[in-house]
Amino acid sequence: MELYHGSPSDMTGRSDREIRTYAFLDNLGIQFDRTDHPDQPATSMEVCAAVDAVLNVHICKNLFLCNRQKTKFYLLVMPGDKPFKTKELSGQMGISRLSFAEEQYMEELLDIHPGSVSVLGLMNDREHRVTLIIDEDVLKEEMFGCHPCENTSSIRFATKDLTGKILPALNITPVIVHLVGTE
Repeated sequence: MELYHGSPSDMTGRSDREIRTYAFLDNLGIQFDRTDHPDQPATSMEVCAAVDAVLNVHICKNLFLCNRQKTKFYLLVMPGDKPFKTKELSGQMGISRLSFAEEQYMEELLDIHPGSVSVLGLMNDREHRVTLIIDEDVLKEEMFGCHPCENTSSIRFATKDLTGKILPALNITPVIVHLVGTE
């Protein structure tokens, strides 16, 4: 894996969702670094560790959740090494029961498939049906790592660009939580 700065000069073989993501970042003037790993989608901890090393960033854990009735949807962004405890988040959010949302909702609302979930998928949620939840520890990092809506590439940009440019451009105010990974 190699480190590149900015969008690919050749978009051949890249999905429409990935191309839209780069265009979105470029239109906002977001400076970012990228690594491509088409032969190794980031589906295992080993690949994620290799990506983290190339980008010198910790790729966040992105969990797509819903309430029991499947009427409210949430994207939780948290440090990748922190355990996720449903009960802990449910308590902070005042939701009686959270579970992982089905793939169909992920594709319908965020235009993302499993393994590629990213905060950048919120650019596809034009009706704002997904609530963004961010663990406060993510915001303490100087750099933010995620996928450009495909898990065959990974990018990093300044966390201040996430909070100061990207989320405001999407008209999103995240819910900030404090997760410790215990019940």
